[in-house]
Amino acid sequence: MASQDQPIKSLLADVFSGITTLLRQELQLVQAESSEKLSQAMTGFLSLLVGLLVGFSALIILLQALVLALSNVMAPTYAALLVGGTVALVAFILIQQGQSRVKAGNLMPERTMKAMREDREMVMEKVR
Repeated sequence: MASQDQPIKSLLADVFSGITTLLRQELQLVQAESSEKLSQAMTGFLSLLVGLLVGFSALIILLQALVLALSNVMAPTYAALLVGGTVALVAFILIQQGQSRVKAGNLMPERTMKAMREDREMVMEKVR
């Protein structure tokens, strides 16, 4: 009877070893994909910041020129209000677009999650 238990023990040890190896590899995949997603997000934020600073500088100069040009055909106060209101509307639209692109759902490690679900299903089938 003891000799029959040996193959079962060996089989169970192999299964647990395989599961441990699989989990270790999945964790490494999660770490690698998370690092990739974080790098992607950091690059995006840096580009956004630099673009905003340069664009803001140019925008101030151009808006001053536009207010001056419009003040030739209307009161300077109305020209400033018109330009300011238009710029505020454009800024609102751009901010909304930026927020939608930086949502947490876009940064999830999707490939890793899919692989882990498939591995879990495979392990559950082997156990049954």
